[in-house]
Amino acid sequence: MKTAICTVFEKDYHYGVGALANSLYHHGFRGVIWAGYRGNLPPWAKSVKAGKGYQELAIADGCAIRFVKLDTRKHFGFYKPDFMNLLWESYCPDVEALFYFDPDIVNKCSWDFYEKWVSRGIALCGDSWYHVPANHPRRLAWKEFAESNGLVCDHQLDYHFNSGFIGVNKSCQSILGLWQKLIELGEMAGHSDLQDLYGDKSFGHYPYLYGDQTYLNLALMVSNLPLSTVGPDGMDFIPGGTIMSHAIVPSVKPWRKKLIISALQGSRPSITDKLFWRHSQTPIQMYSSVKLLQQKFAILCGSAIGRFIYRHPI
Repeated sequence: MKTAICTVFEKDYHYGVGALANSLYHHGFRGVIWAGYRGNLPPWAKSVKAGKGYQELAIADGCAIRFVKLDTRKHFGFYKPDFMNLLWESYCPDVEALFYFDPDIVNKCSWDFYEKWVSRGIALCGDSWYHVPANHPRRLAWKEFAESNGLVCDHQLDYHFNSGFIGVNKSCQSILGLWQKLIELGEMAGHSDLQDLYGDKSFGHYPYLYGDQTYLNLALMVSNLPLSTVGPDGMDFIPGGTIMSHAIVPSVKPWRKKLIISALQGSRPSITDKLFWRHSQTPIQMYSSVKLLQQKFAILCGSAIGRFIYRHPI
């Protein structure tokens, strides 16, 4: 199966892109990672070559990142389905399956697993807010919004999925257009500001269309496309995960975290923190050897402190 990966980033999220790429490479991915960005290229992308509408960085044998500069008013969270459609239409039309990863995810499993996974349906991971029954008042409000715009919600779902990752076979590409359409309908109705992912208009107000994630879940309710889903363990939101690890809000991103100070405040190094630093150097080297040694020492100290001081997440 010919597959490709994509992500979007700006500011210091390039560190996450580097660790994501490294982790995918070390677990068998060979191919192109498409990275849409605003601002400047990462400082570690020093030897890029110009391509047709992109700049390419060869990171290892058979693996490259292609940087695509994006010009959109949308917050990148809302731009995910647009970018995936753009890639399929203009950059990689021959790809059979396309995977989106947020740039604060680190992969943990073999690439072969993903290819088999997406062949069974749209690949999704459960969110930390996972069990959301079909008759949940918020889900019913989403349904009412869709139906007020002429869409029918025939797909009864009891679980809520995280929009930080999605794998789409080309036969299911229509989910991206539906996701994009719902986001834009939400803005037209005044429920969302597409420049502000978690604006005041959304979570606490009917119809509770919160960020890009709610619109994705609503698109799944409207569509009857096949799904292949895992629970919140798929992103390490609960113990026992083997697929990927996601540093979600309100967690401090691993590249910003002061590990020892955080441990003294009750937040010991997380699985995602450890995986980020494990995948921070090869094949893309983002830090000096001295910095890596300092961070390894901080992880050891932070983990030791965490045995005595630990604040359970709310």
